[in-house]
Amino acid sequence: MVVFNFSVLHGFRFTGALADIGLPQNDIPLALAFFNIGGELGQIAFVIVVLVFIKILSIKKEWPVIIKQIPAYVIGSLATFWMKERVVAFWN
Repeated sequence: MVVFNFSVLHGFRFTGALADIGLPQNDIPLALAFFNIGGELGQIAFVIVVLVFIKILSIKKEWPVIIKQIPAYVIGSLATFWMKERVVAFWN
């Protein structure tokens, strides 16, 4: 339900932005459709690249433990940075 409400609000705001830049009302549905299709294609392309990268890395079976831990630390560091950034932005 949260995702649905967020998506609806986001879509309304995006539609409003398209109207604000002067896009005719009858062109907005097509613009939204292509925006969504482009977003989905981008996500699919990203997943394909990640899967190919994982497949390439899986060719070598034995990696040192420190190498195996790097992705977890990178993801955790990025998540912590973004969380702190958003909390600070919220309170400012």
